Amino acid sequence: MNNPFKLSVVSSDAFREIFQSMSEGIIAVDKEGKILVANPIAEDMFGYEKDELNGKEMETLLPERYRSKHYSFRDQFNNHPVPRRMGMGRDLSAIKKNKTEFPVEISLSYSQAGGTFIAIAFITDITQRKRAEEALRQSEEQLIVYAAELERKVEARTKDLNASIEKLEREVADRKRAEEEVKKALEKERELNELKTRFVSIASHEFRTPLSTILSSISLVEQYNQKGIPDKIEKHTQRVRSSVNHLTGILNDFLSLGKLEEGKLDVTIEDTDIDELFNEVKEEIKLQLKDGQEIIIEFKTNDRNLLTDRRILRNILLNLLSNASKYSDPGKVIHLISEKTNRSFDIMVSDEGIGIPDEDKKHMFDRFFRASNASNIPGTGLGLNIVKRYADLLNGTIKFSSNPKKGSTFTLSIPYSL
Repeated sequence: MNNPFKLSVVSSDAFREIFQSMSEGIIAVDKEGKILVANPIAEDMFGYEKDELNGKEMETLLPERYRSKHYSFRDQFNNHPVPRRMGMGRDLSAIKKNKTEFPVEISLSYSQAGGTFIAIAFITDITQRKRAEEALRQSEEQLIVYAAELERKVEARTKDLNASIEKLEREVADRKRAEEEVKKALEKERELNELKTRFVSIASHEFRTPLSTILSSISLVEQYNQKGIPDKIEKHTQRVRSSVNHLTGILNDFLSLGKLEEGKLDVTIEDTDIDELFNEVKEEIKLQLKDGQEIIIEFKTNDRNLLTDRRILRNILLNLLSNASKYSDPGKVIHLISEKTNRSFDIMVSDEGIGIPDEDKKHMFDRFFRASNASNIPGTGLGLNIVKRYADLLNGTIKFSSNPKKGSTFTLSIPYSL
C-alpha cells in the first residue's frame, strides 16, 4: 500500500531535505493512529532502526498510563485539527523502544497528501534542558523568561515549517538569545563564587578570635576549678557564652543569606500580635546585651495587630536590636517603638551608639560592607543586607538616620496590605 505522505516527501527534494535535517523529531500519523513515517531524528530519539516505526501505533511511544486517554485526544484532533502545542501546563513523557521514559515537548500540525488527512507531531527531547533547569534553579523571573523563550521557539518552528530560509534566520536569533541566558547564568555563578570566597575570608577571620577565646577560657576554667576559685570561673564562663553567641550570629547570617539567594523563603501572612512579638524578641535578645543595656518598648498607637509574616518580622527585629547593642556602649538604652501612619505600620529601633559616618551611609545595605568606624567590632557586614531583603519580601522599606557618636534610628515600614 502506498504511503501518501512519504510519496509527497519524495516528490519534493526541498521538503525532503528539511524533513531529513530538522533538529527535532517529526512523526506523521494517519487518522487511525498508525505511524506513516518518521524522520531520522525521531527514530534515533526513540531508539528504533530506520523505518522500524512505520506502521506502529502512535500510542507505542507513550507510557502505559497515558495511552487510554490518548485515543480520545487523537479523535478530538482529527475532528477539529488546529496547530497547537500538547500538554500546556503539564510535563509530557514519551517512551523509548527499551522502555526508558524521557521528557518531551510536542507540537501538533496537520496536512493533506493525496486526499488523505495526516497528523504531524513535532517532538523535542528535553531531557538535557530538564537537567539544566534542575541544576541551575534560578529566581522565578528567570524561569518565567526561560519558559516563555522555549514557547516562542516552539511557536516559531510550527508556523515556519515550510519556509526554510526564515526558519534558519529564526534559529540564529534563538542562538543569540540562548547565549545571553548562558551569560546571565555565568554571571550568577561568578557572584556565587565571589560570595563563597568572601565567606571563607570572613569565616577564617571572625571564627578565629571567638574560638581562641573559648579554648583559653576553658583552659582557665579547668585551672580555677582545681584551685577552687568560683568567681573566676563565672567570668570565663560568660566569655565562652558570649563567644558562642557571636559564632551563632555569624552562622545565622550566612544561613539566612543562603536561603535568600536560593529563593527558599516563603512569605506566610498571619495576624501578628506586635505587643507579644516585641516582648518575645526582647526576652530572646536579653542574653546578648552588654552590662547595663536596656530595651524600652514604646507604642504610639493603640493598634497592636498587623497582618504580616511573623517569622520574617521577628528576624528583622532580632538583627536590628543585636546591632543596636553591639554598636552601643554598656549602660546605654535601646528604644523599640511602633506607630501607625496613613499607609503603613512603622517600627523603629533607636540606639545611642557610635553612629554611621556620612560617607558610609550610601553603602550600609550593601553585602559585606562595614562602616569605617566599626572595624574593631566583630561582624560579617551581612546583617543590614539581609534586613533589606527581608523588608522587600514584606513589600516594606527600611531606612535610617544617624549621627556619628550620637546613635542611629532604623525605621521599618510595612504596608497594611501585602
